[in-house]
Amino acid sequence: MRYLFSFIGLVYSSLIKLAVLFNPKARMMERGRWKVWGKLRGGIVPGGRHIWFHAASLGEFEQGRPMMERIRAEYPDYRIVLTFFSPSGYEVRKNYEGADVIVYLPADRISRVRKFLDLVQPEMAIFIKYDFWPCFLLELERRQIPTYLVSSIFRPTQLFFRWYGGAYKRLLHCFTHIFVQDEASRILLGKHGIDPVTVAGDTRFDRVISVYEARKSLPLVERFAATVPEDGLVIVGGSSWPPDEEILVRYFNRNPKVKLILAPHEIDKEHLLQIISHLRRPFIRLSEATESNIDRQDCLIVDSFGLLSSIYRYGQVAFIGGGFGKGIHNTPEAAVYGVPVIFGPRYEKFKEARELIAEGGAFTVSSAEEFTSLIERLISDKGYREAASRAAADYIRSHAGATERIVRQIIR
Repeated sequence: MRYLFSFIGLVYSSLIKLAVLFNPKARMMERGRWKVWGKLRGGIVPGGRHIWFHAASLGEFEQGRPMMERIRAEYPDYRIVLTFFSPSGYEVRKNYEGADVIVYLPADRISRVRKFLDLVQPEMAIFIKYDFWPCFLLELERRQIPTYLVSSIFRPTQLFFRWYGGAYKRLLHCFTHIFVQDEASRILLGKHGIDPVTVAGDTRFDRVISVYEARKSLPLVERFAATVPEDGLVIVGGSSWPPDEEILVRYFNRNPKVKLILAPHEIDKEHLLQIISHLRRPFIRLSEATESNIDRQDCLIVDSFGLLSSIYRYGQVAFIGGGFGKGIHNTPEAAVYGVPVIFGPRYEKFKEARELIAEGGAFTVSSAEEFTSLIERLISDKGYREAASRAAADYIRSHAGATERIVRQIIR
Protein backbone atom coordinates (compact mmCIF):
# COMPACT_ATOMS: atom_id res chain seq x y z
CA MET A 1 0.00 0.00 0.00
CA ARG A 2 2.88 2.34 0.81
CA TYR A 3 4.24 2.02 -2.73
CA LEU A 4 0.81 2.49 -4.30
CA PHE A 5 0.39 5.75 -2.40
CA SER A 6 3.89 6.79 -3.45
CA PHE A 7 2.98 6.17 -7.09
CA ILE A 8 -0.15 8.29 -6.65
CA GLY A 9 2.05 11.01 -5.16
CA LEU A 10 4.35 10.81 -8.18
CA VAL A 11 1.40 11.19 -10.56
CA TYR A 12 0.07 14.13 -8.56
CA SER A 13 3.48 15.85 -8.59
CA SER A 14 3.65 15.36 -12.34
CA LEU A 15 0.25 17.00 -12.76
CA ILE A 16 1.45 19.99 -10.73
CA LYS A 17 4.50 20.29 -12.99
CA LEU A 18 2.18 20.24 -16.00
CA ALA A 19 -0.09 22.87 -14.42
CA VAL A 20 2.93 25.18 -14.09
CA LEU A 21 2.45 26.03 -17.77
CA PHE A 22 -0.89 27.77 -17.20
CA ASN A 23 -1.56 28.09 -13.44
CA PRO A 24 0.21 30.83 -11.40
CA LYS A 25 -0.37 29.04 -8.07
CA ALA A 26 1.17 25.85 -9.44
CA ARG A 27 4.20 27.87 -10.55
CA MET A 28 4.59 29.36 -7.08
CA MET A 29 4.33 25.93 -5.48
CA GLU A 30 6.89 24.38 -7.81
CA ARG A 31 9.37 27.23 -7.31
CA GLY A 32 8.87 26.98 -3.54
CA ARG A 33 9.48 23.24 -3.53
CA TRP A 34 12.84 23.73 -5.26
CA LYS A 35 14.00 25.64 -2.15
CA VAL A 36 12.75 23.20 0.48
CA TRP A 37 15.93 21.18 1.02
CA GLY A 38 18.23 24.19 1.20
CA LYS A 39 15.97 25.90 3.72
CA LEU A 40 15.75 22.80 5.84
CA ARG A 41 19.53 22.28 5.88
CA GLY A 42 20.01 25.94 6.82
CA GLY A 43 17.31 26.01 9.49
CA ILE A 44 17.41 22.64 11.22
CA VAL A 45 19.71 22.48 14.26
CA PRO A 46 21.45 19.08 14.49
CA GLY A 47 20.43 17.47 17.75
CA GLY A 48 17.74 20.10 18.31
CA ARG A 49 14.23 19.30 19.55
CA HIS A 50 11.87 19.90 16.66
CA ILE A 51 8.08 19.82 16.48
CA TRP A 52 6.63 19.65 12.98
CA PHE A 53 3.33 21.43 12.25
CA HIS A 54 1.57 20.96 8.91
CA ALA A 55 -1.18 23.25 7.60
CA ALA A 56 -2.89 22.85 4.24
CA SER A 57 -3.40 26.57 3.79
CA LEU A 58 -3.93 29.87 5.58
CA GLY A 59 -7.11 28.90 7.42
CA GLU A 60 -5.53 25.81 8.93
CA PHE A 61 -2.45 27.83 9.87
CA GLU A 62 -4.65 30.23 11.83
CA GLN A 63 -6.12 27.25 13.69
CA GLY A 64 -2.68 25.92 14.55
CA ARG A 65 -1.14 29.27 15.36
CA PRO A 66 -2.35 29.42 18.99
CA MET A 67 -0.67 26.06 19.64
CA MET A 68 2.61 27.13 18.04
CA GLU A 69 2.69 30.33 20.05
CA ARG A 70 1.78 28.59 23.31
CA ILE A 71 4.53 25.98 22.82
CA ARG A 72 7.04 28.65 21.85
CA ALA A 73 6.25 30.68 24.96
CA GLU A 74 6.08 27.86 27.51
CA TYR A 75 8.51 25.31 26.05
CA PRO A 76 11.31 27.33 24.40
CA ASP A 77 13.53 24.23 24.06
CA TYR A 78 11.40 23.14 21.12
CA ARG A 79 12.02 24.48 17.63
CA ILE A 80 9.04 24.65 15.28
CA VAL A 81 9.09 23.48 11.67
CA LEU A 82 6.02 24.61 9.70
CA THR A 83 4.98 23.24 6.32
CA PHE A 84 2.25 24.37 3.95
CA PHE A 85 0.69 22.62 1.00
CA SER A 86 -0.97 25.64 -0.62
CA PRO A 87 0.70 28.81 -1.93
CA SER A 88 -2.17 30.82 -0.43
CA GLY A 89 -0.84 29.79 2.98
CA TYR A 90 2.89 29.71 2.38
CA GLU A 91 3.20 32.96 0.43
CA VAL A 92 1.28 34.91 3.09
CA ARG A 93 3.01 33.39 6.14
CA LYS A 94 6.49 32.43 4.89
CA ASN A 95 7.99 35.08 7.19
CA TYR A 96 5.95 34.16 10.26
CA GLU A 97 8.15 34.71 13.30
CA GLY A 98 6.50 32.02 15.38
CA ALA A 99 8.24 29.20 13.49
CA ASP A 100 11.95 28.53 13.04
CA VAL A 101 11.69 26.96 9.58
CA ILE A 102 8.85 27.43 7.07
CA VAL A 103 8.73 25.46 3.81
CA TYR A 104 6.36 23.89 1.34
CA LEU A 105 5.46 20.28 2.07
CA PRO A 106 7.60 18.04 -0.18
CA ALA A 107 5.86 15.68 -2.59
CA ASP A 108 4.18 12.71 -0.87
CA ARG A 109 6.58 10.11 -2.24
CA ILE A 110 8.56 7.61 -0.18
CA SER A 111 11.97 9.03 -1.12
CA ARG A 112 10.99 12.64 -0.40
CA VAL A 113 9.20 11.71 2.81
CA ARG A 114 12.21 9.84 4.19
CA LYS A 115 14.55 12.65 3.19
CA PHE A 116 12.33 15.21 4.95
CA LEU A 117 12.04 13.19 8.17
CA ASP A 118 15.75 12.36 8.18
CA LEU A 119 16.55 16.08 8.04
CA VAL A 120 13.95 17.33 10.54
CA GLN A 121 14.00 14.43 13.03
CA PRO A 122 10.78 15.68 14.66
CA GLU A 123 9.92 14.61 18.18
CA MET A 124 6.28 14.90 17.21
CA ALA A 125 4.15 15.85 14.19
CA ILE A 126 0.94 17.86 14.37
CA PHE A 127 -1.51 17.98 11.45
CA ILE A 128 -4.09 20.75 11.63
CA LYS A 129 -7.71 19.82 10.89
CA TYR A 130 -7.10 17.72 7.77
CA ASP A 131 -4.75 17.29 4.76
CA PHE A 132 -3.89 13.60 5.05
CA TRP A 133 -0.75 12.60 3.12
CA PRO A 134 -0.47 8.80 3.11
CA CYS A 135 3.28 8.31 2.69
CA PHE A 136 4.04 10.86 5.41
CA LEU A 137 1.56 9.33 7.86
CA LEU A 138 2.67 5.75 7.23
CA GLU A 139 6.34 6.66 7.60
CA LEU A 140 5.70 8.61 10.81
CA GLU A 141 3.93 5.54 12.16
CA ARG A 142 6.78 3.26 11.07
CA ARG A 143 9.30 5.46 12.86
CA GLN A 144 7.06 5.60 15.95
CA ILE A 145 7.01 9.41 15.93
CA PRO A 146 4.00 10.68 17.96
CA THR A 147 1.58 12.17 15.45
CA TYR A 148 -1.47 14.24 16.31
CA LEU A 149 -4.48 15.55 14.43
CA VAL A 150 -6.01 18.68 15.99
CA SER A 151 -9.22 20.69 15.53
CA SER A 152 -10.54 18.02 13.18
CA ILE A 153 -14.15 17.32 12.36
CA PHE A 154 -15.56 14.22 10.70
CA ARG A 155 -18.76 13.43 8.79
CA PRO A 156 -20.15 10.08 7.56
CA THR A 157 -19.95 11.27 3.95
CA GLN A 158 -16.16 11.61 3.99
CA LEU A 159 -14.00 9.24 1.96
CA PHE A 160 -12.69 7.42 5.05
CA PHE A 161 -16.15 6.01 5.80
CA ARG A 162 -17.25 5.04 2.29
CA TRP A 163 -17.29 1.37 1.30
CA TYR A 164 -14.39 2.05 -1.06
CA GLY A 165 -12.39 4.20 1.38
CA GLY A 166 -10.78 1.49 3.50
CA ALA A 167 -7.21 2.37 2.49
CA TYR A 168 -7.74 5.97 3.56
CA LYS A 169 -9.48 4.98 6.79
CA ARG A 170 -6.32 3.05 7.61
CA LEU A 171 -4.49 6.40 7.67
CA LEU A 172 -6.54 7.55 10.66
CA HIS A 173 -4.95 4.74 12.69
CA CYS A 174 -1.54 6.35 12.07
CA PHE A 175 -2.35 9.14 14.52
CA THR A 176 -1.22 8.74 18.11
CA HIS A 177 -4.19 10.86 19.22
CA ILE A 178 -6.96 12.72 17.41
CA PHE A 179 -8.45 15.90 18.91
CA VAL A 180 -11.87 16.61 17.41
CA GLN A 181 -14.17 19.59 17.59
CA ASP A 182 -17.38 17.82 18.59
CA GLU A 183 -18.91 14.72 20.14
CA ALA A 184 -20.43 13.58 16.83
CA SER A 185 -16.93 13.23 15.35
CA ARG A 186 -15.74 11.22 18.37
CA ILE A 187 -18.71 8.85 18.11
CA LEU A 188 -18.24 8.38 14.36
CA LEU A 189 -14.56 7.55 14.76
CA GLY A 190 -15.36 5.18 17.61
CA LYS A 191 -17.81 3.24 15.44
CA HIS A 192 -14.94 2.61 13.03
CA GLY A 193 -12.51 1.50 15.74
CA ILE A 194 -10.40 4.67 15.72
CA ASP A 195 -9.05 5.60 19.14
CA PRO A 196 -7.88 7.44 21.22
CA VAL A 197 -10.01 10.47 20.39
CA THR A 198 -10.66 13.50 22.59
CA VAL A 199 -13.27 16.23 22.13
CA ALA A 200 -11.13 19.34 22.68
CA GLY A 201 -12.94 21.99 20.64
CA ASP A 202 -11.60 24.28 17.94
CA THR A 203 -8.35 26.20 18.48
CA ARG A 204 -9.57 28.81 16.02
CA PHE A 205 -11.68 30.39 18.77
CA ASP A 206 -8.53 30.99 20.80
CA ARG A 207 -6.91 32.51 17.73
CA VAL A 208 -9.71 34.98 16.99
CA ILE A 209 -9.81 36.04 20.63
CA SER A 210 -6.07 36.74 20.59
CA VAL A 211 -6.48 38.71 17.34
CA TYR A 212 -9.30 40.67 18.95
CA GLU A 213 -7.13 41.48 21.96
CA ALA A 214 -4.23 42.59 19.71
CA ARG A 215 -6.40 44.27 17.07
CA LYS A 216 -4.78 46.92 14.93
CA SER A 217 -5.93 50.51 14.91
CA LEU A 218 -6.76 51.57 11.36
CA PRO A 219 -7.42 55.32 11.50
CA LEU A 220 -8.51 55.68 7.86
CA VAL A 221 -10.99 52.82 8.10
CA GLU A 222 -12.28 54.20 11.40
CA ARG A 223 -12.76 57.62 9.81
CA PHE A 224 -14.58 56.07 6.85
CA ALA A 225 -16.95 54.15 9.13
CA ALA A 226 -17.62 57.15 11.38
CA THR A 227 -19.39 59.04 8.58
CA VAL A 228 -22.23 56.51 8.17
CA PRO A 229 -25.71 58.06 8.67
CA GLU A 230 -27.16 57.65 12.16
CA ASP A 231 -30.03 55.54 10.80
CA GLY A 232 -27.73 53.45 8.60
CA LEU A 233 -24.90 50.99 9.09
CA VAL A 234 -21.56 49.76 7.76
CA ILE A 235 -21.49 46.35 6.10
CA VAL A 236 -18.13 44.56 5.91
CA GLY A 237 -17.93 42.05 3.07
CA GLY A 238 -15.12 39.70 4.08
CA SER A 239 -13.33 37.24 1.75
CA SER A 240 -15.98 37.83 -0.88
CA TRP A 241 -16.38 36.06 -4.21
CA PRO A 242 -18.29 37.36 -7.28
CA PRO A 243 -21.70 35.91 -6.24
CA ASP A 244 -21.35 37.55 -2.81
CA GLU A 245 -20.21 40.83 -4.38
CA GLU A 246 -23.17 40.87 -6.74
CA ILE A 247 -25.59 40.84 -3.80
CA LEU A 248 -23.61 43.34 -1.72
CA VAL A 249 -22.98 45.82 -4.52
CA ARG A 250 -26.58 45.70 -5.79
CA TYR A 251 -27.92 46.56 -2.34
CA PHE A 252 -25.22 49.16 -1.71
CA ASN A 253 -25.94 51.00 -4.99
CA ARG A 254 -29.61 51.43 -4.08
CA ASN A 255 -29.30 52.36 -0.40
CA PRO A 256 -27.52 55.60 0.57
CA LYS A 257 -27.88 54.84 4.28
CA VAL A 258 -25.41 51.98 3.93
CA LYS A 259 -21.63 52.18 3.60
CA LEU A 260 -19.69 49.19 2.34
CA ILE A 261 -16.21 47.90 3.19
CA LEU A 262 -15.37 45.20 0.69
CA ALA A 263 -12.40 42.86 1.20
CA PRO A 264 -12.40 40.43 -1.77
CA HIS A 265 -10.86 36.99 -1.46
CA GLU A 266 -8.92 37.65 -4.67
CA ILE A 267 -7.36 41.10 -5.13
CA ASP A 268 -5.81 40.78 -8.56
CA LYS A 269 -6.23 43.79 -10.86
CA GLU A 270 -8.79 42.14 -13.11
CA HIS A 271 -11.09 41.21 -10.24
CA LEU A 272 -10.88 44.65 -8.63
CA LEU A 273 -11.73 46.32 -11.94
CA GLN A 274 -14.72 44.02 -12.31
CA ILE A 275 -16.02 45.10 -8.89
CA ILE A 276 -15.42 48.77 -9.63
CA SER A 277 -17.33 48.55 -12.92
CA HIS A 278 -20.54 47.75 -11.00
CA LEU A 279 -20.28 50.45 -8.32
CA ARG A 280 -22.62 53.43 -8.74
CA ARG A 281 -21.63 55.39 -5.64
CA PRO A 282 -18.29 56.96 -4.60
CA PHE A 283 -15.58 54.42 -3.81
CA ILE A 284 -11.86 54.27 -3.14
CA ARG A 285 -9.22 51.58 -2.72
CA LEU A 286 -7.65 51.47 0.72
CA SER A 287 -4.20 51.76 -0.86
CA GLU A 288 -5.23 55.12 -2.35
CA ALA A 289 -7.14 56.49 0.65
CA THR A 290 -5.96 59.57 2.54
CA GLU A 291 -7.37 61.81 5.24
CA SER A 292 -8.31 64.34 2.58
CA ASN A 293 -10.34 61.99 0.36
CA ILE A 294 -11.76 59.28 2.65
CA ASP A 295 -14.71 61.36 3.91
CA ARG A 296 -16.22 61.62 0.42
CA GLN A 297 -16.39 57.85 -0.15
CA ASP A 298 -19.22 55.40 0.41
CA CYS A 299 -17.38 52.20 -0.47
CA LEU A 300 -13.90 51.23 0.70
CA ILE A 301 -12.21 48.41 -1.25
CA VAL A 302 -9.54 46.62 0.77
CA ASP A 303 -6.87 45.78 -1.81
CA SER A 304 -4.31 44.18 0.51
CA PHE A 305 -4.13 41.10 2.72
CA GLY A 306 -3.74 40.86 6.47
CA LEU A 307 -6.15 43.59 7.60
CA LEU A 308 -9.57 41.96 7.46
CA SER A 309 -9.46 40.51 10.97
CA SER A 310 -9.02 44.04 12.36
CA ILE A 311 -11.44 45.70 9.91
CA TYR A 312 -14.47 43.73 11.13
CA ARG A 313 -14.52 45.88 14.27
CA TYR A 314 -15.66 48.87 12.18
CA GLY A 315 -18.81 47.20 10.84
CA GLN A 316 -22.25 46.69 12.33
CA VAL A 317 -22.89 43.68 10.08
CA ALA A 318 -20.51 41.28 8.33
CA PHE A 319 -21.18 39.32 5.15
CA ILE A 320 -18.82 36.34 4.99
CA GLY A 321 -17.94 35.20 1.48
CA GLY A 322 -17.89 31.73 -0.01
CA GLY A 323 -21.44 30.63 0.85
CA PHE A 324 -22.49 30.53 -2.78
CA GLY A 325 -19.41 28.48 -3.76
CA LYS A 326 -17.39 25.77 -2.06
CA GLY A 327 -18.19 26.97 1.45
CA ILE A 328 -17.97 29.97 3.75
CA HIS A 329 -14.79 31.49 5.09
CA ASN A 330 -13.92 32.45 8.67
CA THR A 331 -17.09 33.44 10.57
CA PRO A 332 -15.54 33.58 14.09
CA GLU A 333 -13.10 36.23 12.85
CA ALA A 334 -16.04 38.66 12.58
CA ALA A 335 -18.29 37.31 15.33
CA VAL A 336 -15.63 37.89 18.03
CA TYR A 337 -16.30 41.63 17.69
CA GLY A 338 -19.99 41.13 18.42
CA VAL A 339 -20.86 41.63 14.76
CA PRO A 340 -23.84 39.66 13.39
CA VAL A 341 -22.69 37.57 10.44
CA ILE A 342 -24.48 36.74 7.20
CA PHE A 343 -23.49 34.16 4.61
CA GLY A 344 -24.82 32.15 1.69
CA PRO A 345 -26.52 28.74 1.79
CA ARG A 346 -23.45 26.49 1.64
CA TYR A 347 -22.52 26.43 5.30
CA GLU A 348 -23.66 22.99 6.51
CA LYS A 349 -20.09 21.63 6.72
CA PHE A 350 -19.15 24.37 9.17
CA LYS A 351 -20.06 23.58 12.75
CA GLU A 352 -19.52 27.11 14.01
CA ALA A 353 -21.85 28.51 11.34
CA ARG A 354 -24.65 26.11 12.26
CA GLU A 355 -24.24 26.89 15.93
CA LEU A 356 -24.06 30.64 15.41
CA ILE A 357 -27.36 30.49 13.53
CA ALA A 358 -28.90 28.44 16.34
CA GLU A 359 -27.68 31.00 18.91
CA GLY A 360 -29.05 33.93 16.89
CA GLY A 361 -25.67 35.46 16.03
CA ALA A 362 -25.68 34.53 12.34
CA PHE A 363 -28.07 34.41 9.40
CA THR A 364 -28.06 32.68 6.04
CA VAL A 365 -29.52 34.03 2.80
CA SER A 366 -30.08 32.36 -0.55
CA SER A 367 -30.84 35.37 -2.71
CA ALA A 368 -30.51 39.12 -3.05
CA GLU A 369 -34.13 39.49 -1.96
CA GLU A 370 -33.53 37.58 1.28
CA PHE A 371 -30.44 39.67 1.95
CA THR A 372 -32.39 42.91 1.41
CA SER A 373 -35.15 41.83 3.78
CA LEU A 374 -32.68 40.84 6.49
CA ILE A 375 -30.58 44.01 6.25
CA GLU A 376 -33.67 46.21 6.33
CA ARG A 377 -34.72 44.57 9.59
CA LEU A 378 -31.22 44.90 11.07
CA ILE A 379 -31.27 48.60 10.21
CA SER A 380 -34.79 49.36 11.42
CA ASP A 381 -34.87 47.14 14.52
CA LYS A 382 -31.93 48.16 16.70
CA GLY A 383 -32.90 45.76 19.48
CA TYR A 384 -32.89 42.85 17.05
CA ARG A 385 -29.42 43.81 15.83
CA GLU A 386 -28.06 44.26 19.35
CA ALA A 387 -29.39 40.85 20.42
CA ALA A 388 -27.64 39.25 17.42
CA SER A 389 -24.43 41.09 18.31
CA ARG A 390 -24.47 39.79 21.89
CA ALA A 391 -25.21 36.26 20.71
CA ALA A 392 -22.25 36.32 18.32
CA ALA A 393 -19.76 37.57 20.92
CA ASP A 394 -21.03 35.24 23.65
CA TYR A 395 -20.76 32.22 21.36
CA ILE A 396 -17.08 32.89 20.63
CA ARG A 397 -16.13 33.44 24.28
CA SER A 398 -17.92 30.29 25.41
CA HIS A 399 -15.87 28.12 23.04
CA ALA A 400 -12.36 29.22 24.05
CA GLY A 401 -9.78 26.92 25.66
CA ALA A 402 -9.02 24.19 23.07
CA THR A 403 -5.37 25.26 22.79
CA GLU A 404 -4.74 24.79 26.49
CA ARG A 405 -6.37 21.36 26.54
CA ILE A 406 -4.43 20.04 23.54
CA VAL A 407 -1.00 21.46 24.37
CA ARG A 408 -1.07 20.17 27.93
CA GLN A 409 -1.90 16.67 26.75
CA ILE A 410 0.57 16.32 23.87
CA ILE A 411 3.50 17.84 25.74
CA ARG A 412 2.78 15.65 28.76
